[in-house]
Amino acid sequence: MPALNFTTTPKDSNPLDLMEQIVGGYEWAFDRRNDSEMAAEAPGKWCDYGLFFSWSREVSAMHFTCTFDLKVPHAQRRNLFELVALANERLWIGHFGMDLDNGMPLFRHAVLLRGAPGASVESLEDMIDIALTECERFYPAFQFVLWGGKSPAEALEAAMLDCAGMA
Repeated sequence: MPALNFTTTPKDSNPLDLMEQIVGGYEWAFDRRNDSEMAAEAPGKWCDYGLFFSWSREVSAMHFTCTFDLKVPHAQRRNLFELVALANERLWIGHFGMDLDNGMPLFRHAVLLRGAPGASVESLEDMIDIALTECERFYPAFQFVLWGGKSPAEALEAAMLDCAGMA
């Protein structure tokens, strides 16, 4: 990714301005909807991810949602809620959830900036990196439950296996 000219936004500026530069540096498609919202699409190993950034000046926080390109049928939602709960136990930052309107798994995270001199490139890049890394790591577990007939616990264990050696 190209280096940016500055590492933080000034205290009174909008961190979405910096996020726009970061996303543009990755050459991802994005849409700056208004002063408080931005959407982007990031390619992944398993699917494309929808990124949504929301800035609230009132609480000095950037909220971030990363959606999977995966629809969960109503009949499978109970199993997916269980998988989400099990997966969240393994996370340090952020959490998985489900969008109830369209049955789509998602990852959420927020960065608080109150009292900070501004948003840093590093904190915003980390927010994206953490979300994409966790979505890529857990995507197979979602697939194992939805299409592989595995229980949430079985799916999580199968997806978390670290292979060693060569076949």
